[in-house]
Amino acid sequence: MPSIKNLLADQFKLAPAQVDAVIGLIDDGNTIPFIARYRKEATGGIDDVTLREFDERLTYLKNLEARKAEVLRSIEEQGGLTDELQKKIEAATVLQRVEDLYKPFKKKRATRASKARDAGLEPLALLMLAQNRSNGDPYAIAAEHLNAEAGYGTPEAALQGAADIIAEHVADDAEHTALLRDFTRKRGALTCEATDKNEKTVYEMYYEFSEPISKIPNHRILAVNRGEKEGKLKVRVRADEAFAIEQLEKRVIRRPSIFTDTLKACLADCYKRLMAPSLEREMRAELTERAETDAIRVFAKNTENLLQQRPVRNARVIAIDPGYRTGCKVAVLDEYGKLLDYTTVYPTPPRSETAKTQSKLAEYVRRYDINVIVIGNGTGSSETEEVVADFIAKSTAPLRYTIVNEAGASVYSASKLASEEYPDLDVTTRGAMSLGRRLQDPLAELVKIPPQSIGVGQYQHDLNQAELGRALADVVENVVNRVGVDLNTASASLLGYVAGINATVAKNIVAYREEHGRFTDRRELKKVPKLGAKAFENSAGFLRISGGRNPLDATSVHPESYPVAREVVKRAGAKLEDLGHGIPNAGERIEDVPALAAELGVGLPTLRDIIAELEKPGRDPRDDAPEVVFSEGIRSFDDLVLGMELTGTVRNVVDFGAFVDIGVKQDGLVHVSKMADRFVKHPSEVVSVGDTVTVWVAGIDKERGKISLSMVKNK
Repeated sequence: MPSIKNLLADQFKLAPAQVDAVIGLIDDGNTIPFIARYRKEATGGIDDVTLREFDERLTYLKNLEARKAEVLRSIEEQGGLTDELQKKIEAATVLQRVEDLYKPFKKKRATRASKARDAGLEPLALLMLAQNRSNGDPYAIAAEHLNAEAGYGTPEAALQGAADIIAEHVADDAEHTALLRDFTRKRGALTCEATDKNEKTVYEMYYEFSEPISKIPNHRILAVNRGEKEGKLKVRVRADEAFAIEQLEKRVIRRPSIFTDTLKACLADCYKRLMAPSLEREMRAELTERAETDAIRVFAKNTENLLQQRPVRNARVIAIDPGYRTGCKVAVLDEYGKLLDYTTVYPTPPRSETAKTQSKLAEYVRRYDINVIVIGNGTGSSETEEVVADFIAKSTAPLRYTIVNEAGASVYSASKLASEEYPDLDVTTRGAMSLGRRLQDPLAELVKIPPQSIGVGQYQHDLNQAELGRALADVVENVVNRVGVDLNTASASLLGYVAGINATVAKNIVAYREEHGRFTDRRELKKVPKLGAKAFENSAGFLRISGGRNPLDATSVHPESYPVAREVVKRAGAKLEDLGHGIPNAGERIEDVPALAAELGVGLPTLRDIIAELEKPGRDPRDDAPEVVFSEGIRSFDDLVLGMELTGTVRNVVDFGAFVDIGVKQDGLVHVSKMADRFVKHPSEVVSVGDTVTVWVAGIDKERGKISLSMVKNK
């Protein structure tokens, strides 16, 4: 049987030494971001995404081995462990196989079979299964096993009781189960019908629906599940019953006997009563798990791209959270996100105070030197946008505006976190602030919102929330640590995603900062309560200090490598004080980088990372992302024309396409079939959240408020 290490090496195509190193690092309490960034020599440069997959698989295999040991112990205690069974259990590579083999030994509630066994009918069942009687009367043989007190007072009843024992025995057999599970998976179908055929619902396409299990796409599985949950659909898994029973007959009935007819009836009952319902539950669970796993993967990728959107630096912002009756909440922010002013304006119906609104905007622009206006995309957005666009057209100030997705803003503004951050502000002002800060620094602001509420997936509220939360937390942690965090400005929410720092320690860092003032040296972190040596090792390289005592603290160079970094600076003919603007071509100034690595006793990947960081210290990888698209004239359906070419921003990627913000209230849909002049299996092959794309208007449905777009001209 392959060991855990061998299985991991084979799955991830790694050398045994790499597997040993990664397992050792994980077992020693090192975080995935730390291992990925600062232990490249040991891992061979495995990235953070692969390391997380490795960690998940390692956990699964450890749990599998623990379950095997538990099952073997239980079976042995029951006296049922044979050498053959032990070998099968030890050779199992999935938990399902282990559970199949353990099934006959699990304690069951009272069943028809257990009742028959208690009545002494097991010898008759074994006689029937032996199939050695080709002559004689089965009823006469059954009459020898009657037990009237237990309810088996006739030959017919005795035969039925024995058949019940056989049915349970066959259903508990791991090999029979595996065969029919595979058959159902390959040849079964998911079918639906309406609970009320006359009711008009969004699930009408599923009122008479059937699709092979092997082919049904994941988003349809989730749609069907939701329809069933809402009581609109009846959902079943169907398979060829006659074929399945025939397969059981071939495996169980070895020769003609006087019990053949009884055995055939028994196997039909076994499949219909015991195996088919169980397999149906398994297939539904398997389909749901498959669909949810894929949806979580897409959701996580969308979230990753959203968090990595390019910040708009030096933006002094007027942020507007639109509304009708209660007006539009306005927050004015400086380029660092500090609140300068706030108010409420009423540019939308029923008051439609356009002049007053524009006058207030003009006042803020003059007083605070505003250069960007941000508008939320919620209720009243289009009317507010019209007023803002008109104001900018008449203004002489260098102003731009853009629409920001409001998803999750209300969740944050009403949260305990928001009330702790801004106890003197009402929820609507907090919401407007959040919109402005999403433009200035998407990552720092969006980490305050539960990832499920960010609005970049599909069916997220139907998914396994624990799995979704874990996957999204991993994504946020990966992004935060790739970008790095300013130790002196980061919120507790952001700090909590830094490798090695939990929510409690994050709050302690903020409290320490408030009590003692800004950090001037990374080593000060060791004074923060509950931030121990391991937490410091994991986190220090991801926490930046600008303007501190040591210029290296503003870089991603880990403190453990400071001596090496100082030597590199020296060999490059520079000084640490030069790091503010970087040391251009530091690598070229060193004659032999591999030789220097050997001389300094440091791994070559680490040395190259240090050199790259010294050349561009504190570089933000988000600067490579597309720039924010600012609005230019298209504000409503009435402005759209079929065939019109537009530039937009991808807001969400789902299984069937991508939603693109083109400046009107409703995002347009680019169906997967209109993304390229080739077959596209999944939209993520072509676009990601945050991408800037050129699209053409392919359809306008004003009545339903839908816009169809194409990324291929004339398609």
